[in-house]
Amino acid sequence: MIPARTRHECDVCLIPCFDEEVMAEDIAAIRALKRERRAIILAHNYQRPEIFHGVADIVGDSLALAREAARADADVIVLAGVHFMAETAKLMNPDKTVLIPDPLAGCSLAESITAADVALLRQTYPGRPVVAYVNTSAEVKAASDICCTSGNARKVVESLGVPEVIMLPDEYLAQNVAAETGVKIIAWKGHCEVHERFTPLEIDRLRLTHPGVVVLAHPECPPEVVAVADFAGSTAMMADFVRREKPARVALVTECSMGENIAAASPESEFVRACNLCPHMQRITLPGIRAALETMTAEVNVPAHLFAPARAAVERMLAVG
Repeated sequence: MIPARTRHECDVCLIPCFDEEVMAEDIAAIRALKRERRAIILAHNYQRPEIFHGVADIVGDSLALAREAARADADVIVLAGVHFMAETAKLMNPDKTVLIPDPLAGCSLAESITAADVALLRQTYPGRPVVAYVNTSAEVKAASDICCTSGNARKVVESLGVPEVIMLPDEYLAQNVAAETGVKIIAWKGHCEVHERFTPLEIDRLRLTHPGVVVLAHPECPPEVVAVADFAGSTAMMADFVRREKPARVALVTECSMGENIAAASPESEFVRACNLCPHMQRITLPGIRAALETMTAEVNVPAHLFAPARAAVERMLAVG
């Protein structure tokens, strides 16, 4: 069970706090339901601490969750994240029941592109392989050649061995990968509504108000933000950096819950608030997870005609590592 917070501690939380008695009741109920249903909970790094630390069986970034979904030993998978993650879990577990506590937990990136857009890109730029960020629908994955995450995007692009690729839908991730690899990348103009809002000016202000702060940025941030950060990487890479380097003062330029979650494992570091909340991730709550396991809803499925090509794109990504 996660430790209770005092009201004073709640006043400085990066995310809203909840009534402790209600939280404890939901956590106990969820644990019992997991045993009853033979269920596991996969939670993204952006989930609230009470989910991340209190009920999740597996936590991580999109790449880690995709890997773990492929070898999940359970009858039921509850995806504490957003809809495209649940679809990916279903692709890797066709015989298991996959639930998402709130089917309206979407993603601005996934919603920015369709399979028809991919077809138009292929027509406009024939012969270029299509790399689809995992933050896409199953329909878009099925129309692509290979998937990637922010953690392995560089490896995936380099593995193709070609001078030019189409990469979608995150324009900023594509630009950041192009700068790292030298590969010419044709990008789609999709953006993460959390990361697109960060600016270099904010980073400058952080450094002025918090001398010595080490700034870690997610590669979904604009390239000019990545350029002034001390390190850029996926959520898993940022967490590894903090554990390895143990900075005295650190700012995570990403979603707010991320810092709260890794702070528990890094007491030697002071975490400076430098974040934006994802409204979609915030739709997932303890009561929602409890209700999902009680009612076995909302179940996530992938249309039969999309299943094989979408799964193949994810498997190619996992083969790269």
